[in-house]
Amino acid sequence: MQIIKHSHFGVSELPARWPWAEAMLREIFESADIRIGGGRPWDIQVHNDRFYRRVLADGLLGFGEAYMEGWWDCDAIDEMCFRAKRANLEKHWGSNVRVLMAVALSAVINLQSKSRSRLVGERHYDLGNDFFEAMLGPTMQYSCAYFQNTADLDEAQRLKMDLICRKLDLRPGMRLLDIGCGWGGLAKYAAQRYGCTVIGITISKQQQSYGEEFCRGLPVEIRLQDYRDVSEPFDRIVSVGMLEHVGYKNYRHYMKAADRCLKDDGLFLCHTIADIESIPRPDPWISEYIFPNSILPSASLVARAAEGLFVLEDTHNFGAYYDPTLLAWENRFRKSWQRFENRFGGRFYRMWRYYLLGCAGAFRARGIQLYQFVFSKGGLVHGYVPIRAC
Repeated sequence: MQIIKHSHFGVSELPARWPWAEAMLREIFESADIRIGGGRPWDIQVHNDRFYRRVLADGLLGFGEAYMEGWWDCDAIDEMCFRAKRANLEKHWGSNVRVLMAVALSAVINLQSKSRSRLVGERHYDLGNDFFEAMLGPTMQYSCAYFQNTADLDEAQRLKMDLICRKLDLRPGMRLLDIGCGWGGLAKYAAQRYGCTVIGITISKQQQSYGEEFCRGLPVEIRLQDYRDVSEPFDRIVSVGMLEHVGYKNYRHYMKAADRCLKDDGLFLCHTIADIESIPRPDPWISEYIFPNSILPSASLVARAAEGLFVLEDTHNFGAYYDPTLLAWENRFRKSWQRFENRFGGRFYRMWRYYLLGCAGAFRARGIQLYQFVFSKGGLVHGYVPIRAC
């Protein structure tokens, strides 16, 4: 993966020290019980005095980039980010011209059009199947696990897949559409355990090639296809971790695509990370370095996009489980890093750990959520019984 390097707004020309900026940033972090130069695991150790001015000027984007470049360290990034998110520290930081232009651009341009939507596949999901296999494990599940009566990641991921299948009331012979099928893990599970025929669609070439082999011998087809181009009838539809890449200009198109494909007596489960506010504001660092053009919906935006098309039968929030999921991924990534060091380099290592641990802290702070929405077309006559237990 090639990490894009930007010329920062005056960063290279910043004086070695800005005493007022240092004092201000120390005070801001102290309000979240994070000390610069402190001795606790969640305290920050600054190695470059330009860090203070950069963070005040560039906000979250500059904070993450400064870590990637080795300007600061922290033994427990997840706990530090938890405290920062809980105290809403980002409200004190500015946004540079790059960030403001990106927000303005997203308001007038559809950044998740058919042509632009493939960028996240090329930049993120095509990093290498072996890389994701080392981090995700045998289930190849790149979404929140369901830690019910288990602390084991692989078992929790199997419980998540089974929870989805039971919520959809899958039965042998049903035809299931998996929108954003990843590496085919859920498609394989539904075909093996529930006897379904599955069509999975992805915009990642490497995911498609892996999924075809992963599901070989099963009634599963993995296609390289945009969700807007599917128009076949299905008994059930599932979409896990896809809506985050759809973009707020396309939520209605996404719901219409599901409506077009779902039979009248069908069920549609949408599993997505969600913001707590209905404000189209991409995380500047995540959007720049991890998931290009990504943006989180809110629960109300999802419901609004489904109005007139579906009845919302059930909403389940188990976002607190994303914290242990991300920590388990980070542990596997770190343990397998020696295999990938020559391919990606040290800057990528810092970037990826910051991504995983920072997100763990944000979910721990409950600043972002994980929802499973179950929709029907017109409402189930005898009602829907929510499923939670394993």
